[in-house]
Amino acid sequence: MLELAGIIILGICAQWLAWRLKLPAILPLILIGLLVGPIATLYTEDGSKLIEPIWNGKSGLFPGDGLYYFVSLAISIILFEGGLTLKRSEIRSVGPVITKLITLGTLVTFIGGGLAAKAIFGLSWQLSFLFSALIIVTGPTVITPILRNIPLKKDISAVLKWEGILIDPIGALVAVLVFNFISVGGGQAYTTTALMEFGKILLFGFTFGFTFAHGLAYVIKRNLIPHYLLNVVILSVVLLVFVVSDIFAHESGLLAVVVMGMVMGNMNLPNIKELLYFKESLSVLLISILFILLAANINVEDMLLMYTWKTALLFLAVVFLIRPIGVFLSARQSGLKVNEKLFISWVGPRGIVAAGIASLFGSKLLSQGEPGAEYITPLVFMIVLGTVLLNATTARLFAKLAKVYLTNSDGILIIGASKSAQLIGDYLRKNDRHVVLIDNNERNIENAKELGVEAMVANIFSDTLTDNIELNDVGFLFAMTGNDEINTYAIEKFKNVFGENGSFRLINEIERNDPMKISKESLFSKNLDFVTLNEITRRFPSVFELDIKNEEHYKKLMKMIEADQNVAPIFIKDENGQLTVLSLGNGQVAELKEAKKIVCIGKMPDVDVLAEARKEN
Repeated sequence: MLELAGIIILGICAQWLAWRLKLPAILPLILIGLLVGPIATLYTEDGSKLIEPIWNGKSGLFPGDGLYYFVSLAISIILFEGGLTLKRSEIRSVGPVITKLITLGTLVTFIGGGLAAKAIFGLSWQLSFLFSALIIVTGPTVITPILRNIPLKKDISAVLKWEGILIDPIGALVAVLVFNFISVGGGQAYTTTALMEFGKILLFGFTFGFTFAHGLAYVIKRNLIPHYLLNVVILSVVLLVFVVSDIFAHESGLLAVVVMGMVMGNMNLPNIKELLYFKESLSVLLISILFILLAANINVEDMLLMYTWKTALLFLAVVFLIRPIGVFLSARQSGLKVNEKLFISWVGPRGIVAAGIASLFGSKLLSQGEPGAEYITPLVFMIVLGTVLLNATTARLFAKLAKVYLTNSDGILIIGASKSAQLIGDYLRKNDRHVVLIDNNERNIENAKELGVEAMVANIFSDTLTDNIELNDVGFLFAMTGNDEINTYAIEKFKNVFGENGSFRLINEIERNDPMKISKESLFSKNLDFVTLNEITRRFPSVFELDIKNEEHYKKLMKMIEADQNVAPIFIKDENGQLTVLSLGNGQVAELKEAKKIVCIGKMPDVDVLAEARKEN
């Protein structure tokens, strides 16, 4: 009982520590597992582990094959969640570089890693390519914490983010297929019978995954499951598919749940987001337990296998040869510069799926007596720990050396995607500013995307927004919803993350009626609240620019504009195209040079009014 409770407590503490230090959770989890496992034998009085995963007659958590069964079921749930995140539409929209990275780059890693393991460690071809299949996977859980606080160009962040998301289930699928191919051979030549067994694995894995996905989707759409039971029913079906598929074709269960996740993830299912949140929470708990157990299960002898120059040589080959070749081949004839390709090549940490499946397959092959199988788990753990440590400690420095580190965060995050926010976002985009709109109204988001504005459905009350590495270049925050409480909350929560250059919100009705109460965070004008702005936008949906002759002209023009209920000033634009937000906090732009413009939303003033404003006082 003490050991089991200790694993859960240590796992959650490791997750919190990783969040606090902005590190991938896999790093403290594996290190804690090693400290209470094999390293503990060096400092305990009786030379035993503090946590012994396998029952040895005196202590241990899992008798016989119990650990293997637990790991199998846990990995099946984690892979199902990974499959849910893979969308066909996302693959089509991420661009040719990312598409090539998850296809051509995967092939380079698979072939290159296999050749390197064969040449350096002399493993069999089967195990060499199992190793290379396992190190294909990077994963968002290791990429996101490393890049979260490194301001990068949007293109670079997008490439690394989508590679991690998309390659997770793809890499897992490749690893499962290679393992199944090895298993049917039984360490011997691949006869016709063995190949038929492999065909059975493919047949039952794909069939069960596809069939149960559609069956479960039918039940969900027909509302045959009460809402409060939905998540646990899906969890039980995932375990059922894994077990039943494995009964019909041994080792086909993991393939079945990956396929099931991919199929369901591409269906228009109600409550799919709730399912993802539930599976994410469950995965955090399982991962916390799983990796302490797996690391603790490693023996000192396994660690000594890695204490050789061959290990260092294999690591160098993977990081400094195979990864760059894959990136540079995938990024040929793209818009990425050489320094940007170098940085993407440098950041390639392996993740949780790689380590978990390696432990599962390694222990299974050892029990089958596969020669050299004892190398699989330690080698993959070495690649995982080495790449995570390398990237976590050097990514920021390398970004500066490669000159991809953004010194100025001039991107703009607009909270609320009303029609006025869409028009303003479109104007900013056309003036070469990275702008992102967020809203929980999917219709607003779709309308923004139709204008060509980057937009996403998001809830500001969750923490997922701060994890979005594509917002690393954001330095301005506009809160433009119709709810003053949400606007105020957004400023308080995100001003230190996204508003380092300025955080602004629309004034509320009280401030509009009493200018003495207006905050310095007021956005655009002291007379412009949400209702007024959207009424102007409804009647005159356009953004335009007015030339400014001099400072006196500016003051007179502003006075006329503010007296007009059909137009509102929003920005000042200088001769270099730089925009300044009109705000009480900016003192309404005290100093002006010639050849500037006022950017307005609403109705263009009459020619006579503009002519009157140009007259000298």
